[in-house]
Amino acid sequence: MNMPSLDTLLLLAGLGHLGVILAASLVPFSLDWKTELKDIPKLHRQMYITYGGYIVLSMVFFLVLNLGFREHLITGSVLARVMLGFMAVFWGIRLCLQPVFDVSRHLDRPWKRAGYHALTVLFLYFTLAFGAGALGLIS
Repeated sequence: MNMPSLDTLLLLAGLGHLGVILAASLVPFSLDWKTELKDIPKLHRQMYITYGGYIVLSMVFFLVLNLGFREHLITGSVLARVMLGFMAVFWGIRLCLQPVFDVSRHLDRPWKRAGYHALTVLFLYFTLAFGAGALGLIS
């Protein structure tokens, strides 16, 4: 069995990022941020929302890199490998946090449970694909 090329893995990762961004856009509504965050100090609420925005912006950047600049990421250059390594670490940390977050009360519908598990698979895929590219294990 032939291993897919890094170009193919990055194309799939870009499409996966689109899915994660769409899921992330539902989080404020699904978790009812308007109600849940109203009782914390205004500065904390603003910081929470700002940090969330930076995370989404990072994911949009990853989407753009993977769909629009794959040819630069597959070169094996130091910069390409560093960027792939950064994305692997970013998603690896998120993957490690997945079992730590207490999401059980929010997974009250079959589609939410399925989405949660799909996200876990995507986080693992991103970590492995970007890590393999960063380490030069796949070209």
